[in-house]
Amino acid sequence: MPLSHARRNSLITGVTTIALAGAATLSLALPQDSGTAAAATTVTSASVDALPAAPTAEESAQAEADAAAKQQAEADAAAAQAAQAQADADAKAQADAASAQAQAQAKAQAEAKAKADAAAAASRSQQRPALNSGSAFTGTPQQIAAQIVPAGQLQCFNNIIERESNWKVTATNPSSGAYGLVQALPGSKMAAAGADWRTNPATQIKWGLSYMNATYGSPCGAWKFWQVHHAY
Repeated sequence: MPLSHARRNSLITGVTTIALAGAATLSLALPQDSGTAAAATTVTSASVDALPAAPTAEESAQAEADAAAKQQAEADAAAAQAAQAQADADAKAQADAASAQAQAQAKAQAEAKAKADAAAAASRSQQRPALNSGSAFTGTPQQIAAQIVPAGQLQCFNNIIERESNWKVTATNPSSGAYGLVQALPGSKMAAAGADWRTNPATQIKWGLSYMNATYGSPCGAWKFWQVHHAY
């Protein structure tokens, strides 16, 4: 049915009012400008970026491997240092022991030498009075030797003279020319003990004893040498 002019105008006014009210409501619900939206987006992005990134599984494994390698290296260095210290201590102990042993050996040798020197000096002091005695010696050459040679050296002296000259005062070696009881070479050496060296057994015995003492330390020293070389 056709509307009247007044009815149609009233309907148009109502529709327009409803449209305007809807537009106003939509405007209030939406952001007022683009700047506000951008600010909100920036805050959200900054908050996310500020959080630390979680390590990956590969990074965690590498970190654990590095830590283990460092710990092993420190343990190896400590063990090497301890081993070197022990080796140094052992070397020092061995050196000290060797030094102490060498010192002890040197001391023992020095004491033995001093003892031997003292014994030789005592032997010479016993023999000197007999060699310097101006008294006349009597008896056979063996008996005269017993008066001149110390008792502890007499047997060694006898052993040599028996083999060299068989106690003959004028014994002469046809090959070398050695002469007398002690077979001095040359025989004239015995003149140091007396001008009568050719015939006096005491002079020859004194010279022979002096020679044995000076060369071998004693008649027994000379006898040891003679047993090896068959000469003295």
